[in-house]
Amino acid sequence: MQEIIDKANVLMEALPYIKRFYNKTIVIKYGGNAMVEEHLKEGFAKDIILMKYIGLNPVVVHGGGPQIGQVLKAMNIESHFVQGMRVTDSAIMDVVEMVLGGKVNKEIVSNINRHGGRAVGLSGKDGNLITARKLEMTAVNPDTLTPEIIDVGMVGEVESVHPEIIDALEESNFIPVIAPVGTGLNGETYNINADLVAGKIAGALKAEKLILLTDVEGVKDKDGELISTIDVQKVPDLINDGTISGGMIPKVNCCVDAVEEGVHKTHIIDGRMEHACLLEIFTDKGIGTAIARF
Repeated sequence: MQEIIDKANVLMEALPYIKRFYNKTIVIKYGGNAMVEEHLKEGFAKDIILMKYIGLNPVVVHGGGPQIGQVLKAMNIESHFVQGMRVTDSAIMDVVEMVLGGKVNKEIVSNINRHGGRAVGLSGKDGNLITARKLEMTAVNPDTLTPEIIDVGMVGEVESVHPEIIDALEESNFIPVIAPVGTGLNGETYNINADLVAGKIAGALKAEKLILLTDVEGVKDKDGELISTIDVQKVPDLINDGTISGGMIPKVNCCVDAVEEGVHKTHIIDGRMEHACLLEIFTDKGIGTAIARF
């Protein structure tokens, strides 16, 4: 009997959050181990369906770097990275679009639909969702100590987001699942970092939350302890003193930009934890690091 009561208490803990977030949009960047391990993939699909059934509007933006790498290797196409970005020529871009918009996107859609959801797969090219421009990267030449432009090919950044297609899907009770590919002004295709796409879409939708699923617990302090909340105004100081460093910097900056564009609260959480999204949204304590204006 106590086990049954405990289950009821869990539901009661979730009740105020269900009321607060009813009919609100939650943008989730789906990536890392959560996209690889079968039990996590199944758990994620069920989490998204539960959100939809209780009145939230989840929007999924996914990555797919490891899957792209596997296909390139199988096709004997070499690729290399500069500052964490895959240099993308036209041949690699074809593979990127095929893997992200085809294999990965449709697998996520299928998983959600198989468990009773109504998901629809998109890329940023559908409905003119994402207009992109070429990403300009620079690095200091060690010989001349002057900045030089690095050409990483068809890697892009978001120019603008036109969310009408997402609005239409939400009104029809569908769950959008979006591959991070955009279109340039001349019709060219760009591969875009999924975190950046999720942040820009969340901002365009004025989402209640942006959640980035990662393979770490969240942002940690210099002693290795998890930081549960960060005010956006303190982010520059945390970067300058080295608390936020390496690959966490672009993720945190993505969250800051989303808050500046109207997202109420952003979260960096550990996607290796089962039901991570539900634990963040519907429990008093939550998990990971929340970044917002506090």
